[in-house]
Amino acid sequence: MKTTTKHDERMATMIFASVYPHYVTKVEKKGRTKEELHLVINWLTGFDDAKIQQLLDEKVTFEQFFQAAELHPNIHLIKGVICGYRVEEIENPLTQKVRYLDKLVDELAKGKKMEKILREEK
Repeated sequence: MKTTTKHDERMATMIFASVYPHYVTKVEKKGRTKEELHLVINWLTGFDDAKIQQLLDEKVTFEQFFQAAELHPNIHLIKGVICGYRVEEIENPLTQKVRYLDKLVDELAKGKKMEKILREEK
């Protein structure tokens, strides 16, 4: 699925620390915890709590955030629609990674079981 150049540039330059509080609010409003959010971020990126905090403090862009990440080998199992885009069809690699994170946060907020969110191939 094609996204516009403007959309992709906006994703790249967006500051992770500006979006993070919205992730926390979204999951906590639905009865999940910040710790569960960090578990999801860790699964996707390999970042522990200290690294997440460091990236928040440094106010990194999503481009810098994902450049520092070691993505989980099972990210190809993340499928579905988020923000009107089917994540597995997004052509821009960075935009796709941002939407993967959005999708995992959304699944957490919707009450999906953690073992389903943290995809393991069968």
